[in-house]
Parts: sequence; structure tokens; C-alpha cells
Amino acid sequence: MTRIASLGVALSAAALLSACVFAPPSSSFNAADADTLAKNSDRALLACGAGNVKEVSAKSFSCK
Repeated sequence: MTRIASLGVALSAAALLSACVFAPPSSSFNAADADTLAKNSDRALLACGAGNVKEVSAKSFSCK
């Protein structure tokens, strides 16, 4: 029973510590916007830290 509980705690911790930022594409989205979004995503990760990014757009980003 303790192995199952340990595995559950480890999997839960891994899921909570992983972060994913997703911005759905819009109909007016082009390659220049994609490049800007990628740069803002990198800047947001550097500024906020992994797992602390609230929102990223082509114009800005915000931290939690």
C-alpha cells in the first residue's frame, strides 16, 4: 500500500510542477505574430519563472 501511495504522491507532484502555456491560434494569426508570441513566451519564462506565467499574448505577458 505504501508503494502505491508513494507513486501517487510522486505523480501528483510531477503534474503540479510541470507548466504549459498555450495560446489558441486566431484567424488573423500570421508568422510574424507567431515569432513575437514565441519571443514573449521566452521572456515570460525568464521574468516569471517556470509555472508562474499566467498569460502570454503577441503584445505582452503576465505573471501569476
